[in-house]
Amino acid sequence: MADYKPGEMDITTQEKTFNGFVSMVTKATVIIIVSLILLALVNG
Repeated sequence: MADYKPGEMDITTQEKTFNGFVSMVTKATVIIIVSLILLALVNG
């Protein structure tokens, strides 16, 4: 534990994974909202 220095770890893989997850959730949310609006218009 004595060799640990905060801020030295390479986190590029974690950042790419997180950004991909946020992108996927955002796109899925938009698709769900659009689908709900279309369903409301069709069944109106």
